[in-house]
Amino acid sequence: MNKEFLNVIVADNNENTLIFLKNIFKELKISIKVQCFNNGQNLMEYLNNDDAMIPEIVFIQHDISEKSSLECIDEFKRNEKFNNMVTTIYSQQFDECQIEDIFVRGANICMKEPEDFKDLKKTLTDIITINWQYHTSGLNKENFILKV
Repeated sequence: MNKEFLNVIVADNNENTLIFLKNIFKELKISIKVQCFNNGQNLMEYLNNDDAMIPEIVFIQHDISEKSSLECIDEFKRNEKFNNMVTTIYSQQFDECQIEDIFVRGANICMKEPEDFKDLKKTLTDIITINWQYHTSGLNKENFILKV
């Protein structure tokens, strides 16, 4: 597969977080096109539109408003057009039961947000790099699960 850029969607209630993540993605060596949504309902309305550009990876805040991250994952599982999309759920804090539920429901990545900018940038770089490798090499997304 020959891709020039990676399509990424970020869904988060906090506008500052959206800007912050978007700026980190701009600094990465991989070309990334980022779209942002401020709640789960807007995210799903966009993705369910026939004209939507389905991203290679979507980052969803765990406690996003309007439609929860778990409800979004459930919709992804029910629609085969999302089969090649990697889903990352992130939060500042998770307990083990939440992490297990996130993976059982079908997310590929569970990311605890690092408090330090440098660590957050490294974590996002690692996720994007691994995801890029999966999409450019044709690896099976169904086997892709990561806890960071």
